[in-house]
Amino acid sequence: MANHPEPKPLPGSPKAIPGPEHAMLKLSYGVHVIGSHSRNGDLNAMIADWVMQVSFNPRLVTVGIENDARTLRFIRETGVFSVNLLHEKDGDVIARQVVMPSESKKVRGRPDDMNALVFNKLEGLDYGIHENGCPVLNSQLGWFTCEAEQYIVTGDHTLVVGRVTDGEILRPGEMLIERDLGWEYAG
Repeated sequence: MANHPEPKPLPGSPKAIPGPEHAMLKLSYGVHVIGSHSRNGDLNAMIADWVMQVSFNPRLVTVGIENDARTLRFIRETGVFSVNLLHEKDGDVIARQVVMPSESKKVRGRPDDMNALVFNKLEGLDYGIHENGCPVLNSQLGWFTCEAEQYIVTGDHTLVVGRVTDGEILRPGEMLIERDLGWEYAG
């Protein structure tokens, strides 16, 4: 183990994070919206940072999703999802709308009478429905759709490995990354 001076807290960090967690905060992630639907047609959108390609042939991606997420439940039901790439110029507006859980019961501190509330995070967004039933955002950088092939439980998240089935770039530019938002989802 290297003998380095104790790092100072990062500006804007809610707390000083010791050890490897501190270094992990330097990882850079794209900001995506995962679209899904239930068997009965309920639509959902979820913000996700942990998305990456894991194979060329076949073309596979993996998405890290919290084990108790509505999105994971919907993907397990239908076997499909969409990955929407948020645009660097205006994706922050969508990210802020989609970041909170759809199901009120996941927000700590909410009164019990609010636990049954489910918020439609797609309301007011420009989106369409892909032939697989998942929402795709119409005005962002691009999107692709997947069929789920594997589910790997990894602690408090499940990695969903999906085979890419379709996709499109909608406009020029770069993908929004969490550093652009000043957000952290690591450590």
